[in-house]
Amino acid sequence: MRPVVLRELMSIYVDVLPLVDLGGGRRFVAFGGGTFEGRDGLAGSILGGGVDWQTVRPDGTIEIDAHYTLQTDRDEAIEVVSQGIRAASPSVAERLARGDQVDPDEYYFRTLVRLSTPAPRLSWLNQLIAVSTGRRDRSLVRIDVHEVL
Repeated sequence: MRPVVLRELMSIYVDVLPLVDLGGGRRFVAFGGGTFEGRDGLAGSILGGGVDWQTVRPDGTIEIDAHYTLQTDRDEAIEVVSQGIRAASPSVAERLARGDQVDPDEYYFRTLVRLSTPAPRLSWLNQLIAVSTGRRDRSLVRIDVHEVL
């Protein structure tokens, strides 16, 4: 059996709007736009309308369920579905909630990423599984996506 290897795929910079708390541990963060860049010349913007639906567990861990669209510089759409968790100690979670700059090594932010596109040039994206590491700042989320080989 061959070992799992990760290869850099892209970095996504999401401009996020203020969190909306629905109560009962349910909340969402709407995406206001953003950009992405990656290997093989991938680059473009994030279309408005994306949302990260979240469930906050009793221990404070956040379950992430994000769905949004990337649009390449060549006008090709890439659907992104990203599911995972963000876990932090109570003091780190409080700093993140305030919008403080927090070193991403102080918390765990990982997702499973699936990409889908009708663009023939990018059809290879439809056949891969990716994982990401994330970093949350006040109004920006950085997501570094790696293809699982």
